[in-house]
Amino acid sequence: MARRYELPDAAWELIADLFSREQRMGRLRHDDRLMLNGILWVLCSGAAWRNMPERFGPWSTVYQRFRKWRDDGTFNQVLERLHLRLNQQGIIDLDT
Repeated sequence: MARRYELPDAAWELIADLFSREQRMGRLRHDDRLMLNGILWVLCSGAAWRNMPERFGPWSTVYQRFRKWRDDGTFNQVLERLHLRLNQQGIIDLDT
């Protein structure tokens, strides 16, 4: 069961391929899902990055990942995919 502001398994499976990239070199990356949950926690709660719970990892790493995904268009791809899925299910009214 997902905690408040965290993605449930079904939602993560829908978008996981947009985030998880194969790592070839360097340090082990922090889990992308955990980083995304940290981002959602900050954005939904309205708290400062530095006040993010430690369970998400270092706040600076989560913020850095947020900036990277914002700048490289990952979040736009997520919204596009969700929009298409909701449109296919007939949940979105395109006239509004």
